[in-house]
Order: sequence, then structure tokens, then C-alpha cells
Amino acid sequence: MLLMLDPRSALRPSPYAPAGMTKEMCAILDVDKSFLSSRWVFPEVNDDHIARMVSAHGLPEIVARLVSARAVGPEQLETFLNPTLARDFPDPFRLKDMDKAAAFIAGAMMAGRKMALFADFDVDGATSTAILVRFFRHCGIDLPFYIPDRMKEGYGPNINALKTLKAQGAEIVLMADCGTTAFDVVAQAREIGLEIVILDHHEAEARLPDASFVINPKRRDDESGYTMLAACGVSFMLCVALNKTLREAGFFKDRAEAPLKNLMDLLALGTVCDMVPLTGPNRLFVRHGFAQMAKMANPGIAALCAVAGVKTEPNTYTCGFVLGPRINAGGRIHKADLGAKLLTTDDAEEAKNIAWTLNDCNDKRKDMQAEMMAQAIAMVEAQGLDQHPAILVGDETWHPGLNGLVAGRLVEKYKKPAAVIAYAHGHDSQLEGRGSGRSVPGINIAAAFIDARNQNLIIKGGGHAMAAGFTLLPEQIPAFRDFLLDHIGRQAQGMEAVSETRVDGVISVRGAGLDLLRLIERVGPFGQDNPEPLFVLPQVKLYNVGVVGDGHIRTLISDADGGGTRMKAMAFRAADTPMGEALLKHPQQHFHLLGRLKLDTWNGAEKVEFHIEDAAFAMAQAGVAA
Repeated sequence: MLLMLDPRSALRPSPYAPAGMTKEMCAILDVDKSFLSSRWVFPEVNDDHIARMVSAHGLPEIVARLVSARAVGPEQLETFLNPTLARDFPDPFRLKDMDKAAAFIAGAMMAGRKMALFADFDVDGATSTAILVRFFRHCGIDLPFYIPDRMKEGYGPNINALKTLKAQGAEIVLMADCGTTAFDVVAQAREIGLEIVILDHHEAEARLPDASFVINPKRRDDESGYTMLAACGVSFMLCVALNKTLREAGFFKDRAEAPLKNLMDLLALGTVCDMVPLTGPNRLFVRHGFAQMAKMANPGIAALCAVAGVKTEPNTYTCGFVLGPRINAGGRIHKADLGAKLLTTDDAEEAKNIAWTLNDCNDKRKDMQAEMMAQAIAMVEAQGLDQHPAILVGDETWHPGLNGLVAGRLVEKYKKPAAVIAYAHGHDSQLEGRGSGRSVPGINIAAAFIDARNQNLIIKGGGHAMAAGFTLLPEQIPAFRDFLLDHIGRQAQGMEAVSETRVDGVISVRGAGLDLLRLIERVGPFGQDNPEPLFVLPQVKLYNVGVVGDGHIRTLISDADGGGTRMKAMAFRAADTPMGEALLKHPQQHFHLLGRLKLDTWNGAEKVEFHIEDAAFAMAQAGVAA
């Protein structure tokens, strides 16, 4: 079965599907097992909804099909495609206890009580910090912040940091992007006289810390429906609630209200980089946040874009792969607070200096990460760890700040959950293992870490379903490894060895032009739970196949008949994979290529290129060995 699309025809099913089978039941182009052991299938769509969106809303059929595949119906269409601040902004007071927390903090602000902020060291923590600091600054209040050192202090709140804030005069400490499972630390903070307000989005348990307030959409008793929010989203919602509460209390009688819209660039940056679902309010935040970011009004964002050579309009790639890694890089090599300092400063020269420092940190991070990755792969291959339900590796020479990045690359390579452990000395100089885990859809790795902590197999553990962290003692590793493999194995029961990849359509190289790309962009911004569309190019011919850079494969492609314009295609980090070897060894064969259309603006000319993510031999060459 084949779906063809070009600028002159709509995306529609071919009549050649086997009798009695729907398009969702067929393997696309009979690809039941690609080079990445995946079966290519079409997502389920509602044809009636598609017809209604085309006829009633004048939507191109390709856009209607992409929207339907993302479970959006005609009633949600306008909000999904064109969210507006006036119509679609979420009500912050739907979050559990937000009304009480806003009243408490507003009262403290008006009474002149001293407050401080403790935040995580990643981009979500840095943007949460900048949102809160800038809001309080506009209100004439200084909000000191503390970002923990990843190496010395690890993830999450610690009592020594809170004692430092207490010594500086803080009576109330806001915790951003952490704290939901910090039971002991929050209890200790209360004992020394601190009041704690937690602004978080990590997985919550049945019980909560003994904080004054815990604002977290993932609380078991929270019915807001805002579980997609990152911590920067929760922090922004607090600012909106505070603005209203302070307005009603007369606080803004002699001063202008905080220009909250100006903070949405930070909100978009943190939301994208924390890889939370780009659904619901997050689509609104990112859409309008990108518009604010394009103004380059935040000196830190402007400086970092200049240093990184960003010349295009900000988008999810800019945030997630250019700005985000540089902000994170400081925390990975002993400069954890640089990202927050960058985003909170109003001094353009200071911002420039910090941006260059972060850029240098990022270069060092790349070299360290490459060495760690090579060693991790060697361990996996030598010990057969890829045969287990999950991969667990560690080494005393590794850097704790790079664990998550290496775990993510292991997941990409082996298609199963992975956790990476490095070591550092804790507050009592005892050697601790600091671990980061990354997962695959359907496997909640945070649940495994939380359950391990509850059984006293590790010291700390928590996070998201797809990304989480833990701390343990070296002697706990054997029992934890057995527990983790069993937990992940039970979660994965019934999962097929061959995964399914949902493909949005089959297109020709001829049809994959700028007009199609512009139509696709209407469904963005793309990210978690709203993935960038995947297309298959069938029976593709390859030209000038070669390896460039760090194991990337570059080629030119055309349709099977060789007609039409040839398109540039790239397969990143693929040279040593089965797919890469096939492309390099059999360039004369025809391939079905799966990937995404990308805009190439090299030398100022706009062209479309194809980023290959998977491939299969075309049927005529199915018997050719890779």
C-alpha cells in the first residue's frame, strides 16, 4: 500500500491495500522489519474528522491528516493550530493550592519578609529562576537564588544549601524544579525555621513533603489537567496568580503591573528544553514565547544566540539543540549557576561574557561526552548488557554531569532504557554514585527509581517517566541492578522485539518541496507528544554516498526514475550502524528511506533536505544482505 503526496494531490490512501485490511493494519511498503528493527505503519486517523476539517475549515488535507493523527478533532482545531493568549491562557488557580500559595507569597511580599530561591541546575531550573527573579525584581524585591553544584551536591535540595540561605536572612524559600520527593530535607528546613513553597512538576507520591505549599500538577489530588507543564510553566503560572492577587490587594496602585508577556521567551526555552509534552497550554506558551524570543529583549538569550551563531527565527531546534546544551554545560563542569545568571542579568556586557564562558564549557563537554560514550559502548558490547531489559553502566572516572547525555545516546543506539552512574563525594565525603536514566515510550524509569528508593535500595530517586535520576552508595549497586532489570522487565512484558514506527505519509522526492514544508509547519511547534512528522520516500536512488564529520552519512537522492531535482539527505551518526553500512555498501540499490523534511538555509538560499532516521531495502532488493 502506498500514500503519495505532491503539491498537486492530497494525501490519501492508495486503493492497493490487501482486501479486508485498513491502512493502519498494513506495513507500509511491506516493511515489517527495517534496519532499526521497526515495522512501519500509519497512525489511526478519523476520516470523518478529516473531511469535516477540510470542508468546514478549508484546511489542506495533509494538515488535516497530521492533526487527526495527533488526536485533535474539529472542535479542538482552532485552539491547536492558532492558540491565543486571550482565549486559551490556562487558569493558574486550577492548580491545587495555588490560591493559598499566591495569597501567602503576596502577603509576604507586601510585609517585606525575606525570600530566596533554590532551583535545579538544568535549563528548566535556570528559566524557572529567571522568571521568578525577574517578576520579583519588577515588584521591587530582590530574590537571591541558589543553584546546587551537580558534582558536590547532586540533584535536589540539600540542607546545607538551605542553611546558607537561612544565614543570608531568608525566612521563606521557594523551590523550583525540585522538592516533591525531598521529604527529609524539607523536614530539616522546617526545623531550622524556614517556610518552604515547592514549584515542581516531577512525579509525586501519595504523600507529600511537609512544605507550606506544594504546587505540582502531578500531585495525586491535583485535578487541573496541567500535567504537561514544566517547572518553568508552574513558576510562570505562580507569577500570573501573584499578579492578580497583588493587583486585588492594591500592590500595583503606585507601580505598573509586571509585564508577564515579556517573560514568555524564558517560558518557551525551558518548556522545549525539558522535553515536556507540547500539548495544551505548552503549545500556547511556546508559540508566543518564540515570538517574544525573536525580539531578543532578554540580554542573556541575545548573547547566547550571538555566540552560538543563531541567525534564524527561534524554534524548537534552536532551543533544544543550540541554546539548551550551552546553558546546561555550565552545570556539567562545576559552574552550575551560570545559566541562571545569564538569563537574569540585564547587563549586556555581563551576558556576553557569560555566554562565551558557557560556549567554552560546551566545547569541553563535547570532548568529555565522546570519551564517556565510547567507554560505555565498549562495556555494553563486552558484557552483553544490550541483552538485558535495561542497560546499567558506570565508572569512577566519569563525570556526573554527563550521565544523562550518555544515557540518552545509549537509548538511541540500543532502543531500551539506560542508566549511567558516575561518582562524587557527598557532604560527609562519602563516595556516592550519581546516576541518570533515560527511557523509551511505555517504560516509566522514574517509577523504577522511586520504588527502589522506597525499598531502601538507593538513597534518592525520582524524575520523569522518560528521564530521571538517582543517588546510591557503591555497595548498593548489585541489589539495585537486579531490582532495576526486574522492574523494567515487568514493565516491558508483552512488548514485541520489533517496534512500530508510525509514519505520517509516503511522499515523493519531487513533492518534498518548500510548499509542503510550509504546510507541515502549521502543525508545529513540534516536540514531545507532538512529534515532527515522519515521512517515507519510496524506491529512492542514491548518489555520491559518503561519510562526513563524526560518522554522518551524506548523499543526494532522487525518485526511482531519476527524474526531478536531486535532494540532499543526511543520516547522522549512522556510519557504524546496520543502516549506515547498507547505504555505504550498496549505493547502487534502491532504498525506502524514513525521516523528516528540514529547511536548509545554507548561503541564504532556502532548500529542503531529508534527515534519514531509518531505512529498508526496496522490495526488489529485499534479498540483498546488508
